[in-house]
Amino acid sequence: MKRRYLPALLIFLMVFSVVASGCIGGGGGEEKTSTIVIGVTDKVTDLDPANAYDFYTWEVLNNVMEGLVKYKPGTLEIEPGLAEKWEVNEDSTVWTFYLRKDLKFADGTPLKAQDVVRSIERVMKIQGDPAWLVTDFVDRVEAKDDYTVVFYLKQPTSYFLSLLTTPPYFPVHPNYAPDQIDSDQTAGGAGPYMITKWVRDEELVLEANPNYYGEKPKTEKIIIKFYRDASTMRLALQNGEIDIAWRTLRPSDINSLKEEGKLKVIEVPGGFIRYVCLNTKTEPTSNVKVRQALAAAIDRKEIAEKVFMGTVEPLYSLIPNGMWSHKDVFKDKYGDGNLELAKKLLQEAGYSESNPLEIQLWYTPTHYGDTEADLAQMLKEQWEKTGMIKVTIKSAEWGTYVDYARKGQMQVYLLGWYPDYLDPDDYTTPFLKSTANSWAGTGYANPTVDELLTKAQTLTSQDERAKLYEQVQEILAEEVPYIPLIQGKLFVVTQENVKGVIIGPDMIFHYAHLYKE
Repeated sequence: MKRRYLPALLIFLMVFSVVASGCIGGGGGEEKTSTIVIGVTDKVTDLDPANAYDFYTWEVLNNVMEGLVKYKPGTLEIEPGLAEKWEVNEDSTVWTFYLRKDLKFADGTPLKAQDVVRSIERVMKIQGDPAWLVTDFVDRVEAKDDYTVVFYLKQPTSYFLSLLTTPPYFPVHPNYAPDQIDSDQTAGGAGPYMITKWVRDEELVLEANPNYYGEKPKTEKIIIKFYRDASTMRLALQNGEIDIAWRTLRPSDINSLKEEGKLKVIEVPGGFIRYVCLNTKTEPTSNVKVRQALAAAIDRKEIAEKVFMGTVEPLYSLIPNGMWSHKDVFKDKYGDGNLELAKKLLQEAGYSESNPLEIQLWYTPTHYGDTEADLAQMLKEQWEKTGMIKVTIKSAEWGTYVDYARKGQMQVYLLGWYPDYLDPDDYTTPFLKSTANSWAGTGYANPTVDELLTKAQTLTSQDERAKLYEQVQEILAEEVPYIPLIQGKLFVVTQENVKGVIIGPDMIFHYAHLYKE
């Protein structure tokens, strides 16, 4: 993803792209399709890149907007998007982009360099959850003329092109409110699709953008239906009511649908991780001994096998398995299901069987699929095996859950992470850097970690950067604001006649390539 680090990343990430049979150029059966219906159990938060910071909403934004650069479908190769070319100075602090001529938003409004600047400055002004992707790197941005955009960075950033592929850098239509979050704004940007209907938590209709500069989508209309649970979505798929079931079917559904063989089950490996968040500002999780005890008692292998039926693997750091600089720091420090160590730590924190630690564990029931309740129950059982912890399980729907997290209102809670850009920085800075992690609600701040992460962002040597990320991971395991759990893969299930499923290392589903034979 980062251009200078691409060779090292390829070993890890070539297995992370999936191109389904019959993709672009897939043979004589390909023709323009009128409509494809996609089912999800997920939810959209804000149709505004200034505040949206969840995987599925980013997927929608990637289909109705576009950035100056983008990933070539199914690959790590960055190619021109709204910009036709670019140049960078010697120390990677000044990046100049030249826009294509005659760019337009979906309604025909001209898109100029000033719109790019307006949109990025809007993100910086609103200071929403993903703003750090801009503000940590960009000092200022200017429109030299109608077609030239110049970014002046705070420090050398060799992977700036990767940052530009994320929604906070996408130009938005002038209809977006200039200085506040516009959660239900459907004007979009300049992507291959435009929004023509939006009923929150029920239906989203996308139609091909007639003013898109690039290749027209293979399917004119994409209808996204939002389901309350995986069982209902699976039934809709089997009844032919939807063409594609996307995030998220249960592991048991995936296994049985594979065995039945009537539908196509497409595996999408990737850098998707799950973890526990711990509020470091409120009792009792403000006590590091408590956080360490919770980490020691977790048995990841049991979670992977019993909750996820072997479709995931244990994870012992926030940086995924296989990515350069990854270290199994939690395994080294705590082991797995280490009840004796957990009890010792709890005793040091002042707890006992007669005076147990009482905590609330939160989860959200649909965003990560129907297994989430099972995961919460498994964690409760593992922690209570110590005989010194009592767990109360609570839940909230995704929109409320995100709001609770932002405000630091939960004590112990489950979240997941899909990559913004494929680099160890994206699995550390958003979580651990005090200027970037407000979205998570843990309240974690450590000046030493901030300094290490800032330094790692400025270096160009992968070996030197790896040493810094290893130090950060050691501190993570010691201070435990998060407990990594598992690294997963995703599955797309489609009708037999659906072609063109392309999901690359960024794990974003680009609908423009879909068609039916």
